[in-house]
Amino acid sequence: MDPVTLTTERLVLRVVGADDTDAVHEAAQDPEIQRWTTIPSPYLREHATGFTHQIVPEGWADGSAFAFGVFLPSGALVGMLSITMRSLGVGEVGFWATKEHRGNGYIAEATVAASRWAFIDLAVDRVEWRAEVGNAGSRAVAERAGFTMEGTLRAAINNKGVRRDCWVGSLLPSDLGLPSTAPYLPAR
Repeated sequence: MDPVTLTTERLVLRVVGADDTDAVHEAAQDPEIQRWTTIPSPYLREHATGFTHQIVPEGWADGSAFAFGVFLPSGALVGMLSITMRSLGVGEVGFWATKEHRGNGYIAEATVAASRWAFIDLAVDRVEWRAEVGNAGSRAVAERAGFTMEGTLRAAINNKGVRRDCWVGSLLPSDLGLPSTAPYLPAR
């Protein structure tokens, strides 16, 4: 799939490339990003180069993962967000925010925009969110974006070689007023 650019009231979501390598590398030096995400730690410039030059374009090309840099209209990097395809009709959202832009709703806004795009353009019927138990910031973003918290999965995240419990939540097309591609029969 060819990369797309999404816009919201306050943000531009676009594919990161070579020109963004330094900004990605600098942002990923934040200990909170390294603690709560599965990025390498320490996060070296070569990791950022591999991400912007190889991982992101390959994910778009083969349809396995759709990564967006989240930017202010001024061009400042706010964070990263990706939707990774997990199974037919199911994508998983992952994100991080730069330290200076946390707490103002940018990543929740970006998550809604990217999920809406996935529902419409990728025919996804479920976007899942997972975060290690204790990652209150990520959970707050997911809840603000409208995800329904579904529970805790034991040993479901492998972060730097350690299995950790995680929270899981979901967003369905109907949560955004959109139709699903397949009928949905909720349990009673």
